[in-house]
Amino acid sequence: MEFVRLNNGIKMPILGYGVFQIADQEECERCVLDAIEVGYRLIDTAQAYGNEEAVGKAVKKCGVKREELFITTKVWIANAGYEKAKSSIEESLKKLQLDYLDLVLIHQPFNDYYGTYHAMEDLYKEGKIKSIGVSNFYPDRLIDITKFNEVVPAVNQVETHVFNQQIKPQEIMKKYGVQIQAWAPFAEGKNSFFTNETLKEVGDRYNKSVAQVALRYLIQRDVSVLPKTVSKDRMIQNIDVFDFELTKEEMAVIEGLDKAESLFFSHYDPQTVEYLTGLVR
Repeated sequence: MEFVRLNNGIKMPILGYGVFQIADQEECERCVLDAIEVGYRLIDTAQAYGNEEAVGKAVKKCGVKREELFITTKVWIANAGYEKAKSSIEESLKKLQLDYLDLVLIHQPFNDYYGTYHAMEDLYKEGKIKSIGVSNFYPDRLIDITKFNEVVPAVNQVETHVFNQQIKPQEIMKKYGVQIQAWAPFAEGKNSFFTNETLKEVGDRYNKSVAQVALRYLIQRDVSVLPKTVSKDRMIQNIDVFDFELTKEEMAVIEGLDKAESLFFSHYDPQTVEYLTGLVR
């Protein structure tokens, strides 16, 4: 496994396992146990996923030392604001059966996310959180929260895949010392991702799959990735991306797939904002 060094000195695996959309508790617990067994050490969950308890049970059962694991959760919009956020993070710790969290993110930049961030800063100073950051923050809001808070976000988790590569936003993140992390690195299969001819052609040269090439491309760009699957075989495949390296020419060809547009939603779209903020009513 390769690691990235966050802006506070903490080491984070560059590749982790995400549990988004694994709502069934037993299945989620099984998946996390499988992921840890095959070598994953970063597990990414969220309050809104509804599976923190399952992740906690798996972490308890896995047999791996706590200090070898990197556990992330995210504060949901409904829990925004200083008091609610702090209380919700304490609740997440209980659900996950942990004494501390390695990383806590603001899930979406809505509601009183400044109050949320201040609560995270205080818990960070208390040692209950090792690193704090944000998710789905576009460059304008990322600069804003970086400029006017004491602790610079360690991570910004955003939609990142070969069709939306976040080239310019990543440059801004690097400027401010923020690590980019990819959700949906497989674009959730959109745009015929898994049969993409460009990725397939590159993969054939290394006897690697489309998914492996896509992950390798992001990793070589210093993007932390969170592939999600419920298949143990796919988990093994997704983590097997550290024994080959793409050439400059191959990297350039894959960069050509970038459309620099979301395949899911835009926070600049009023209907999207109304939908997301409406989830807390």
